[in-house]
Amino acid sequence: MSLLFRYTLKEHIYPFIISLFVLIFVLLTNFLLKAIDKFLGKDLSMGILVEYVFFNLAWILALAVPMAVLIASLMAFGRMSGDNEITALRTSGVSYMRLLFPALVFGAIITAGMTWFNNTVLPETNHKARLLSGDITRKRPDLEFEVGYFIDALPEYRILLGGREKNIFKDILIFNYQKEGTQRTIIANSGDIETVYNGVIMHLNRGVIHELSSDQEDYREIQFEKYDVFIPVDNMSLTRRDSKIRSDREMTGIMIKNKIQNYNEKINGIYQRIQNRLIKELPDTIEIVNQPFIEAQIIKYSSALRDSLGEKSPKYIRSKRRLKNLRHGIRSDYKLIATYNRYISKYKVEYYKKYSIPFASMVFILIGASLGIITRKGGFAMCVALSLGFFVFYWAFLIAGEEFADRGQLSPFIAMWLPNMVLGTFGIFLCIQTAREQTLIKLEFLNIFNFNTKEKND
Repeated sequence: MSLLFRYTLKEHIYPFIISLFVLIFVLLTNFLLKAIDKFLGKDLSMGILVEYVFFNLAWILALAVPMAVLIASLMAFGRMSGDNEITALRTSGVSYMRLLFPALVFGAIITAGMTWFNNTVLPETNHKARLLSGDITRKRPDLEFEVGYFIDALPEYRILLGGREKNIFKDILIFNYQKEGTQRTIIANSGDIETVYNGVIMHLNRGVIHELSSDQEDYREIQFEKYDVFIPVDNMSLTRRDSKIRSDREMTGIMIKNKIQNYNEKINGIYQRIQNRLIKELPDTIEIVNQPFIEAQIIKYSSALRDSLGEKSPKYIRSKRRLKNLRHGIRSDYKLIATYNRYISKYKVEYYKKYSIPFASMVFILIGASLGIITRKGGFAMCVALSLGFFVFYWAFLIAGEEFADRGQLSPFIAMWLPNMVLGTFGIFLCIQTAREQTLIKLEFLNIFNFNTKEKND
């Protein structure tokens, strides 16, 4: 490994780590601000909160790494160009491709690592994050027992607390208003309340229970010294689920391939069913081309029967009814095939995304290296501004492509790789121009991000 290779590679590592931490912090802060309502009033432990953040860090990392690579490339080559190191190396006979090679190796390492990450770690964390998010959403907060107000949050109960000394409540009045069954009113001098995982237990001291039967004919009064009332409440504590059902973003590449194969087998089974129906109802074998072709052949056969048997013939009427049912069945089968094909497109989109997004690091290396040399010493602000612009463009292309692919209007492969193709072509163009020491793209307007450096030099 040459000195130039190690030096260029080292120039990328430090800005990559710094920019990655900054991007993760910004994205994570934005995510937490949006999700903060989910935690309020839930009385969640710190461990649950840390676990929730940890699981969601995976998709944030997958989003931040390509952008951090672009920032690192811009800063590394921008600093080397600003300090005239690029000029000195080019004067010494070092080609641009030799300068670019260490950066491409760096991008290839990141691409390989993120490809593995997107295929193994990300699906599992997405799955666990979704389950935990659902568990948190369903959890009811611990009930607030306020003195002097009727508490209506408990099912089939109304509670009035007269006073409180620390954890002991005074003058407790409980109404149990069941729609069917015995009506009960409990009066207690004191008591405390315990929250358990599936409800509330009220430990009452010295009181009386008034009961009235559902037919309002039987009444009884029960004195007690100690009495416990259990009130079941769903999801008083966080209940963790274990589900094997996964969405497309929670599957590895192998899982997605198996899912696609399963849908293809279902489609083949439907085509076989259509073929069997046609063989049963029609005398001649019809090639399954598409739905309009099959329906045209059925209509043609129905017309031939009418002409030969007569429109009022009982045999023709029965055949007409069967052919009508056949057409309806084939339409339903083709609708089901179309639904399965949409599912297949959706899974293919997610499959190709696992590879196209990591490969964006290689594309951003091509762009970042050339723009870094062109813009020279730009600083962190300019690098972030440029990176944000390219990444917004890349992500907009990706989202639009995913939408078109899910609708079946674009090939999933083209949809997911088109952003890399477009920006990759632009990156290669910049590399060629930089290697020829030509500047066809003027970027003087970016000097607005360098005002601090300019003032210092002045």
